[in-house]
Amino acid sequence: MTVKTYSLKINTNKNFEIIDITSQINNLIDIDEGIISIFSRHSTSAIVVNENEKGLLNDLEFLLNNLVSDKFSYEHDRIDNNAKSHLKSFLLSSSESLPIKNSKLDLGTWQSVFFIELDGPRRSRTITLTMVGE
Repeated sequence: MTVKTYSLKINTNKNFEIIDITSQINNLIDIDEGIISIFSRHSTSAIVVNENEKGLLNDLEFLLNNLVSDKFSYEHDRIDNNAKSHLKSFLLSSSESLPIKNSKLDLGTWQSVFFIELDGPRRSRTITLTMVGE
């Protein structure tokens, strides 16, 4: 059994941004079969798996903005004025564990892996990739 760890750096350009990182991950996979953990090391970002369709990605932004609205006052804003970003990340996930087959992510037909920026723009967001397998 082999365990390998890599870091993937992401720069973001907007306050809210969805970035497809599937190909970047596939380029780093160097085991034939196993499992990969994809973990964002930031409390105001997320890792999700879903379809890369522009309308759906716009709908996700619309949904999150309406669930975590500007019409409320949040206690965390007294610290660093980014409570909405933290609250949105609670609704998503900081990581995904996915199968690897034939040295690639073994995703469904329409699935992609996304890094979601919730408090950008930011430089050098770090995603840790840990692969376990053969």
